[in-house]
Amino acid sequence: MNKIIFSLCLVLSGVSVGVAQEATNATQRLRNQGVQFQEQVVKVADKVHVAVGFSPANVSMIEGDDGLIIIDTGMSIDDGTRIMEEFRKLSDKPVKAIIFTHAHGDHTGGAAAFLGDERPQIWAHENFGSEAGPWKAGGLTFQNVRGARQAGFKLPPEQRINNGVAPARYPKRGGAVFSSGRETVPTHFLKGDRKSINVGGVEIELVAAPGETNDELFVWYPAGKVVFAGDNFYRSFPNLYAIRGTPNRSTRLWAESLGKMADTDAVALVGGHTNPIHGAVQVKQVLIDYRDAVQFIHDKTVEGINKGLTPDELVEYVRLPEELAGKEYLQPFYGHPDWGVRTTFNYYLGWFDGNPSNLFPLPPQAEAERVAKLAGGTEKLLESAREALAADDNQWAAQLADHLLSIDADDTNAKQIKADALTKLASNMVNATARNYYLTVARELRE
Repeated sequence: MNKIIFSLCLVLSGVSVGVAQEATNATQRLRNQGVQFQEQVVKVADKVHVAVGFSPANVSMIEGDDGLIIIDTGMSIDDGTRIMEEFRKLSDKPVKAIIFTHAHGDHTGGAAAFLGDERPQIWAHENFGSEAGPWKAGGLTFQNVRGARQAGFKLPPEQRINNGVAPARYPKRGGAVFSSGRETVPTHFLKGDRKSINVGGVEIELVAAPGETNDELFVWYPAGKVVFAGDNFYRSFPNLYAIRGTPNRSTRLWAESLGKMADTDAVALVGGHTNPIHGAVQVKQVLIDYRDAVQFIHDKTVEGINKGLTPDELVEYVRLPEELAGKEYLQPFYGHPDWGVRTTFNYYLGWFDGNPSNLFPLPPQAEAERVAKLAGGTEKLLESAREALAADDNQWAAQLADHLLSIDADDTNAKQIKADALTKLASNMVNATARNYYLTVARELRE
């Protein structure tokens, strides 16, 4: 009886049973990913621990003879304080050094919580903050709006599951996504490819590793055979392009950085997010698979580019081999292969797709008016959009609604159709950032 009632409710609400099941499957997969960042302090080697799930980013501690090294610091001082309380259960030694794997605020915002009476060395790559530099120099601000959409900051808690590689959190400072406060700034910098340092009786190596950012580095701790990858690794397909908008990320250099990590004899791999990987064989396999996936996206995209394919054609042409696509740590919870294809094209060739029709295309309104004429008028176009929505052809419904909104930005019917289409797309979307973006824009359209 309950199944009958449930099915009837779906029919009455205009949602098919099949679509609801798909939505449940996608939602459940994303919910299941939450086991990767449940709160815990994980021992990965002797005197090496990682705090997972207390903040969006992992925070690691290496205990030396007379002090501690902290690798990344979480998103906020509150997060950092909770983590330091956990670390103090393991050691009361002073923090001698803080190392930022890169400048994203979810890795740097908690730094002040780890400061003691003695100011520690604070290490970072010499390009620290280079991602945000062009935005600031150019006077951009809209990336904050897009960042909030990607992260789901404007969604109510019941609509947020997680962020694919991290728990859902709401930042306390203004909408500056991935920007850090000024409580702490780096005092020491990695210049060149790599540098060995000894701090607190701990010998570690800092290695330049461009990937998710150009200021990325990884930390190699040879005594414990632990590699701290920063955001060049986490248990998801990598975010080769962030839909919030970002300067170009080189898929080629990212693959090379992963190769450097794979060349170590690590027995533990600590990513910037999600649970660590344990065991020499598993670590090697994971890093090789991760590198091969990124390298494949690069090489196959270049192959398609050399065939004259456009970005839209390339995302159909480039498909990860099943032996990689099926890996649990390469599922598209955070990044997506299609976005890696597009960013690789853009990295090498820029915005022009090679089709001369797109050199000086019609403005959106002019194109939409012609499409409406072909459809038999705006009412017919609206009818087609409604039919597409009813048939669960949701991408097409959204695109038809875009034409209607190009003709009349205040068309309430078109807004509703697009909002409904985006909501249905989100229900079938396992990628957390795309899901958040769909749902946020749907809410904006309904406001």
